[in-house]
Amino acid sequence: MKLVIQIPCLNEEETLPLVLETMPKEIPGIDEIELLVIDDGSTDRTVEVAKSYGVRHFVHHTRNMGLARSFRDGVEYALGVMGADIVVNTDGDNQYPQQMIGDLVQPLLRGEADIAIGDRQTATIAHFSPFKKVMQRVGSEVVNFAAGTELPDAASGFRAYSRKALIRLNIVTQFSYCMETIIQAGNKRLKIASVPITTNPKTRESRLFKNIFQHMAKSGQAIMRSYIMFKPHTIFTTLGVLLLVVGLIPFLRFLILNWMGTAGDHIQSLILGSSLLVGSLLSFALLIISDLLRTNRVLLEDTLQRLKEIQYGEDARPADVRHVPLPGPAGSVVDAPTEDAGSARTTS
Repeated sequence: MKLVIQIPCLNEEETLPLVLETMPKEIPGIDEIELLVIDDGSTDRTVEVAKSYGVRHFVHHTRNMGLARSFRDGVEYALGVMGADIVVNTDGDNQYPQQMIGDLVQPLLRGEADIAIGDRQTATIAHFSPFKKVMQRVGSEVVNFAAGTELPDAASGFRAYSRKALIRLNIVTQFSYCMETIIQAGNKRLKIASVPITTNPKTRESRLFKNIFQHMAKSGQAIMRSYIMFKPHTIFTTLGVLLLVVGLIPFLRFLILNWMGTAGDHIQSLILGSSLLVGSLLSFALLIISDLLRTNRVLLEDTLQRLKEIQYGEDARPADVRHVPLPGPAGSVVDAPTEDAGSARTTS
């Protein structure tokens, strides 16, 4: 069983040593642990610092591509080049306790979950303002509603993914993968576990967003896009019925007044009602279109999953990272990966 710990970095030469020094060397149930640094366009000595701590695997971005692209490129490298069975994502700013990676991967090792997410217990984090704590809780509830999950900390980036989960997930957002992967996983019936963790003292301000309002806006866009992608019926049916009911009210009012002989001129109300009925018609038309697109997306994702299984399957792994089955305790079979040479990939 091979674990790859990937660390997205953007100018983290000061905090990266704190991360690397606390990385676990051994984890029960894991045969091999490898580190992967995703250099997202750093202009400082991040890469040199990582190499000085023995990191051999890198993904280089020639310019800053963002967290979502860094996660996606890291996953592709971890699965395709390093032959990972489990991928853990942490941060280069030392926000998360690397000592708890062993606890994080246990639900996956026991077969109880496909994804494990560290619960930072945000209500107890001292440097979070009361407003941010409330927004974190509200945001998690919104994501849980969209995904059909019950996660206390949906925004946490301290996560462990199984190979099967990563093959089934597809990152399309440009901002952050955190919300999108939960909504995808929930709607694809992947099992997600929550693991309580602590957090380290704050080392710097977030570089992902300028302020919490920008974070809320971009996260909201990602949630809405993912929700529409997986549950178009809920949105367009609700919107269509609501516009239909409200649009009929002016016409019913006009008919009642006309029956009573006091109809008069109500052109404005009839124009409003007509506009609402047209909106309702458009909503139902969008429902039909989105349903056809959803069917097409499911077929494309099924094809993409099969391609990934071929690309990242055991037979497709480089010979120096293929797992060699060896007899385990009580006649079981364990993985004993061989050593692999360090390498790197550069993307623009």
